[in-house]
Amino acid sequence: MMLDAQNLSVARGGIPILAEVSFSLAPGRALILRGPNGIGKTSLLRVVAGLQPPLAGTLTGAGDNVAYAAHADGLKTTLSVAENLTFWARVFGTDDIAPALAAYQLGPLRDRAAGQLSAGQKRRLGLARLMVTGRPIWVLDEPTVSLDRDAVAMFADAVRLHLGQGGSALIATHIDLGLDGDALDVAQFRAVPPDSDDFDEVFL
Repeated sequence: MMLDAQNLSVARGGIPILAEVSFSLAPGRALILRGPNGIGKTSLLRVVAGLQPPLAGTLTGAGDNVAYAAHADGLKTTLSVAENLTFWARVFGTDDIAPALAAYQLGPLRDRAAGQLSAGQKRRLGLARLMVTGRPIWVLDEPTVSLDRDAVAMFADAVRLHLGQGGSALIATHIDLGLDGDALDVAQFRAVPPDSDDFDEVFL
């Protein structure tokens, strides 16, 4: 499934922050979003994930094809590792959690409550959820936060496996994951700030 964005304009708090963003993401490829903190990478990913509408432009190939992982891990702390993955698998109509457990070396932790995991273990479990969604486009916002070097390698391997199976990944990150893909500097799409005379209009 091809993801295609044309001339997207993105706002945060009603104020335009990105304008005329265009890119295409083909199956089997990764696209890495670069840019300084606050430039609008998260807001752009939220638009792609369908969590907020763009101000302008077109986005095709997203919708139910997207699995989104943001800063929160999305875990139920009273459920075990296996129960969390099973819950999300059923939400997305799948049933095999074994590959996700293996990819992030969660097998020894499968019966431990998510609330008893370390920050890095919670992050690994949160990312493992992507593998049970069955969705071809992964949209990831700073996915390696709280991960040590070995866990970053697990994540990169999981993405490579996903790409090798015909999936794609749109990732905002500041680190080099060694993935076969392209990079897009979001700073080049910085929107022109509104004139002071028009400032009140952003709240209408």
